[in-house]
Amino acid sequence: MNGSAASAVLVVIPAYNEADSIGAVVTTARRYLPVLVVDDGSTDATATVAAAAGARVLRQQPNQGKGAALRAGFRHALAAGYEAIITLDADGQHDPDEIPRFLDCYATTRADLIIGARAFNRMPPVRRLANTLGRLSFSWAVGRPIPDNQSGYRLLARRLLERALTGRETGFEFEVEVIVLCLEAGYRLEWVPIRTLYAGETSHIRPLHHVIHFTRLVWQTRRRLHRA
Repeated sequence: MNGSAASAVLVVIPAYNEADSIGAVVTTARRYLPVLVVDDGSTDATATVAAAAGARVLRQQPNQGKGAALRAGFRHALAAGYEAIITLDADGQHDPDEIPRFLDCYATTRADLIIGARAFNRMPPVRRLANTLGRLSFSWAVGRPIPDNQSGYRLLARRLLERALTGRETGFEFEVEVIVLCLEAGYRLEWVPIRTLYAGETSHIRPLHHVIHFTRLVWQTRRRLHRA
């Protein structure tokens, strides 16, 4: 993807108490694209570090969840006229140097949603089990193979951004809901392989809460996409 086309894409990074990692993530991502960090009610120096690294920062108070932070980023990108955005996590689990993979796939396919698919066998055992079960159950719900439904490393084109603003989920489940909205609309979904990075990062997911709401979303998705 050439420079002029890439300039129509914005990186959006939702962040909550990621002062230790956000600076390096922003610095690397800015080698390729402009960066917006949505600080979701952090109580540390996340916003200050992100701004010092060259990101534009939106702050929402109090903490509202990853889904709400992403929607705030979507609204900003749409208002600013961006053609697409790339989302990635602030904790260092996504390598910003893989941004060109998404840009190249978008230039070739013009897909509305491009998801970075991780290698589950490189995850810690507990996360590998959780992601595998989630992938299988969500694939059943939508009626087609979904290699990685919980990866937060994605490219979303403008019309999907607009549609995603109708989403109702506020937490991590929003990323799963975006896939449902994409498929429901008949938009194009593509995948690119990405590295699987884990270095002892602290997860903000509450396991029991996540399981309950993910199970609810799976059943809702099955009914929603397979109405008689």
